Amino acid sequence: MLGSPCLLWLLAVIFLVPRAQPLDPQDFEEEEEDETETAWPPLPAVPCDYDHCRHLQVPCKELQRAGPAACLCPGLSSPAQPPDPPRMGEVSIVAEEGRAVVHWCAPFSPVLHYWLLLWDGSEAAQKGPQLNATVRRAELKGLKPGGVYVVCVVAANQAGASRVPEAGREGLEGADIPAFGPCSRFTVPPNPRTLVHAAVGVGTALALLSCAALVWHFCLRDRWGCPRRAVARAAGAL
Repeated sequence: MLGSPCLLWLLAVIFLVPRAQPLDPQDFEEEEEDETETAWPPLPAVPCDYDHCRHLQVPCKELQRAGPAACLCPGLSSPAQPPDPPRMGEVSIVAEEGRAVVHWCAPFSPVLHYWLLLWDGSEAAQKGPQLNATVRRAELKGLKPGGVYVVCVVAANQAGASRVPEAGREGLEGADIPAFGPCSRFTVPPNPRTLVHAAVGVGTALALLSCAALVWHFCLRDRWGCPRRAVARAAGAL
């Protein structure tokens, strides 16, 4: 009778506990499909750190290749077309040195190089050297104090160059220049050093005249006599 409980327990285990079923290869395929369906979503693309007005700005395509993740570049026109005109920015004038620093922003077009055009009152414009596509700033030298100038920035690629306002007989001085276009009109103020020298010269001349008047009044007048007094004496003698 001692073995009867064990026998009953063994029979219960055999008939009541479900047996393990062998795995089907199809089950593995379903598990793999579930894993592929739960893949992480792609990271959202962000704009590239690209500024059209930044000096020595790295091209946006190079930023895309150098970054750890893909970024978005601003839209550009077709390279088979000439670039749009750049936008002229601030013109900083240094009157003491007779120069000016010109800033501009790149257009939404492929650009290979830039150059500047300068009108100083003559019909023909002075063309500056070519600047690479990363440049957004250039310097103008040899400006005359009190002179009126018009400067334009031109962008170019293999298809051609950007447009500039048409110049008349007197250059662009009388032309209508758009506020956000590729050109800017500016006037160089007088050199402060010249004004100081002129003021010193005028002050020195006034001081010399004052000294001469005082010398005449206190010294030469008593020595040579006053012309009015001599005339009065002659009239009294008559």
